[in-house]
Amino acid sequence: MSTSTTEDTGRFAWFRSLGQKGRRAFVGAFGGYGLDSYDYWVLPLSLVAITGYFGLTKAEAGLLGTSTLLMSAIGGAVAGIMADRFGRSRTLVITVAAYAFFTVLCGFATNYETLLVFRALQGLGFGGEWAAGAILVAEYCKPKYRGRTVAFIQSAWAVGWGLAVLVNTLVVSFADPAISWRIMFWTGALPAILIFYVRRNVEDAPEAKAQLKERGTFPKIFRGPILKTTLFAALLATGVQGGYYTLALWLPAFLQTGRGLTVIGTGGYLAFLIVGAWIGYVCGGYLTDYLGRKKTFVLFAVASALLIVAYTQIPNGANTLVMFLGFPLGFCMSAIFSGFGSYLSELYPTHLRGTGQGFTYNFGRAFGAVFPGVVGFMADRLGIGGAMLFGAAAYGIAVVALIWLPETVNKELE
Repeated sequence: MSTSTTEDTGRFAWFRSLGQKGRRAFVGAFGGYGLDSYDYWVLPLSLVAITGYFGLTKAEAGLLGTSTLLMSAIGGAVAGIMADRFGRSRTLVITVAAYAFFTVLCGFATNYETLLVFRALQGLGFGGEWAAGAILVAEYCKPKYRGRTVAFIQSAWAVGWGLAVLVNTLVVSFADPAISWRIMFWTGALPAILIFYVRRNVEDAPEAKAQLKERGTFPKIFRGPILKTTLFAALLATGVQGGYYTLALWLPAFLQTGRGLTVIGTGGYLAFLIVGAWIGYVCGGYLTDYLGRKKTFVLFAVASALLIVAYTQIPNGANTLVMFLGFPLGFCMSAIFSGFGSYLSELYPTHLRGTGQGFTYNFGRAFGAVFPGVVGFMADRLGIGGAMLFGAAAYGIAVVALIWLPETVNKELE
């Protein structure tokens, strides 16, 4: 007598297939990345107020964002090694605690130099959280669902972004600009709540636990055939994040100074961008499973570059068009990230996955940080909108890097 099993093919089969432990890991990683996003966006949303309070130049303001991304490279690389040596879930707790602590300290800064140091240190946890959380969930996934599952983790970025915009709109409505930016940084303590959930409920996948004794190190990702993977994966991450963080840091300032919007008015424009971003993360995850990782990267790299040009060069007086164009811009610039978690996980074996993914993704953040920094220096001469075109060029780097990287869709993790 034979028995047959019917495969779950429902709309949320990807989530049910994780099992109870995998679903708990998903909740922990989703919350960690969403609150990571919240703490990141506090600075761009408060940048105009901070610039006025401390009397900063655009270059000094841009350095606040660049320092965060540069330090995130160190944080991500170290967290990757920690994830391979001490476990994914334990590393997740440490990184969340780090970015929450230093975000709160930013609210107590008495001068620009102190704020710069605290914001840079916040980057340590900011860079490390994604590496630990994405790997944690990827190792629970079935290969055919990995792209969309990890993409839903990426979609938490849009949720945290939206929450930050909402809280910022409320805070500036009731608080003086001299104190509102401090309040926003103090709300960065929210992620501490998540730590208790992760510690009680989240554990690593069995395969990851079994290989913790085989420790990852930096030299190992620069040897043999893995060297090529590491170099071009880092270049891919540099191009994608250079374009994205140019927009992330300078968009609120562009809308307020370049388009003449108030802080509250900016929130409405960002709503179109954020809704597009969340849908982009989710749809990009499905596309990376259907089209493959590389084709999806190329598609959205080209589209994102074109949309940055269109968004920043719309003539004055056409603000309504700017608002509606925010939806496809947010969609494409976010959808390209959907494949990162699954793709980088598939490029490395288990004992090097944290080290490789943490290094390459955050190397991209560090060198991608050059792009928003350059925009700050160029903005006085070209205007913020003109200088932001430099970010569009970053996507060309990503397309070139893909030539030397393999396709990994449906690959079983080693």
